[in-house]
Amino acid sequence: MVLQTIDWVFIVGFFVISLGIGLAVARKSGESASEFFLSGRNMPWWLLGISMVATTFSADTPNLVTDIVRQNGVAGNWVWWAFLLTGMLTVFVYAKLWRRSGVLTDLEFYEIRYSGKEAAFLRGFRAIYLGVFFNVLIMATVLLAMIKIGGVMLKWSPLTTVLVASLVTVVYSSIGGLRGVILTDFVQFGIAMIGALGAAYVAVNMPEVGGLSGLLSNEAVIGKINLLPDFSDTSALLTLLVLPLAVQWWSVWYPGAEPGGGGYVAQRMLSAKSEKHAVGATLLFNAAHYALRPWPWILVALASLVVFPDIASLKAAFPHIDPSVVKDDLAYSAMLTFLPNGLLGLVIASLIAAVMSTISTHLNWGSSYVVHDFYKRFVNPDADEKKQVAVGRISTVLLMILSGFFALALSNALQAFNILLQIGAGTGLLFILRWFWWRINAYSEIAAMIASFAVALYFQFVHTSIGLPAFSAGAQLVIGVGITTIIWVVVTMMTPATDESTLRSFYRLVRPGGPGWKPVLDKAATDKDVLDSTDAAWDVPLGIVCMLLGCTAVYSGLFATGNWLYGNVGLASILTLTTIAAALALMKLWGKLQTEE
Repeated sequence: MVLQTIDWVFIVGFFVISLGIGLAVARKSGESASEFFLSGRNMPWWLLGISMVATTFSADTPNLVTDIVRQNGVAGNWVWWAFLLTGMLTVFVYAKLWRRSGVLTDLEFYEIRYSGKEAAFLRGFRAIYLGVFFNVLIMATVLLAMIKIGGVMLKWSPLTTVLVASLVTVVYSSIGGLRGVILTDFVQFGIAMIGALGAAYVAVNMPEVGGLSGLLSNEAVIGKINLLPDFSDTSALLTLLVLPLAVQWWSVWYPGAEPGGGGYVAQRMLSAKSEKHAVGATLLFNAAHYALRPWPWILVALASLVVFPDIASLKAAFPHIDPSVVKDDLAYSAMLTFLPNGLLGLVIASLIAAVMSTISTHLNWGSSYVVHDFYKRFVNPDADEKKQVAVGRISTVLLMILSGFFALALSNALQAFNILLQIGAGTGLLFILRWFWWRINAYSEIAAMIASFAVALYFQFVHTSIGLPAFSAGAQLVIGVGITTIIWVVVTMMTPATDESTLRSFYRLVRPGGPGWKPVLDKAATDKDVLDSTDAAWDVPLGIVCMLLGCTAVYSGLFATGNWLYGNVGLASILTLTTIAAALALMKLWGKLQTEE
């Protein structure tokens, strides 16, 4: 595989476009912290939605999907497909609440919802914990994917790959702010989709694979194509389907799929023009993320089972790559080596685009925490707008450097995915309920954060080292959720409630409604303090109905596509009609939700 001039034209051209966008918006983005981190709160839904999709369309995502498919079949993707429930709940329940809060970052939420020094501590600590430590780990997994792609396709060393992948990204992210990130995401998403579709077409039509019919009839693939796990295999059923749908989606905090919204998804919602634009952006994101993108990756993963049936065959094909990083996730990069020139350059550009999109978002998001929730809140409260932007640019560069070092310590994408799931296990229910149950306080969140992290560390570094039998990832998740949930609920009931004036101020600002706020409303009424002047009914039940319809439409669309590819015309037709019917019903109900113009 040798890159020709046409390939380099695509790659270099993409770099030039990305830098050009960053330079074009640099002056505007540098005007204020709100411009740098929220693009002036004036972004339309379609641009924000595509930006969120582009952010989750990282180079490590097809590697992760390939890892999953090769080990557990297509049905193994339920480990992340289940997060659609979280996403749709955010769309129809939480998006408008975030937009009403008016905060600059989701961590600012802590000091409008909770009171006292514990709220300030929580905000400052999570600014460093999420903005630096957790964020750096996420970016390191993205760079790990780029290391594998660079090693396979360009024969670059890990250090060379990290330096090249980081340079342009950190330049346009630090000068263009969120506006530059969002506009560049739009270009990157188009390139990434074209590259993914092109790669899938070539992989399926390789002589060894024999087209779709040859792929689906191959002995190495037949056992991997089911969309649901084998119901006779209790262990696989529990691990791949039951746990993700019954426990994982509501209990686990994971970037891009936070229960109740948060992270860069909240950042996009907060930068929207209005509540309706915030809702529309998150709806577009979830539909595209789960229904539009997975199948090109899945097809390449299935084809890789024919060409590289095991890890030994991958090691034999790429002897120059460190054997410690040759895992199943490397198969995606390995399949790309068969692309013809021209398409090869476009696909490499698309993978670079995917890396840069995710990294740039996480750099800006992490920097917003460092600046707004730590530096300005605790270090220099009098910092003016230009000073905040300057610190934001410096922290962007430092986060990039730290991520590069971390990337060299990881070996495979699924390993990192499981670590992240375990660290956030048990915190999700709290993030869902904190908007609707007045009794939750800052101590609840502190307890949940410490407990989930301690359990994750125990399973990763202690449990087996002291001679105890290893638990599966699913068992670790359930244990982590159970322990963390019990701890934070007990702590909630044993610690003082949030200050009454803070609770009333929060309710008046966000208007969450629901029976969980009845004691606060009753006491306010006794004091003749009106918290909600509207007569509108609580719309969360309607939001949940919309969530279920949205999930039905997206899942049906996802599986309809699969069955069309598999040649199951009857089932594909039924699922397509189901998708249309659910979408129409959703459109009818959506207008009834209380969102402002």
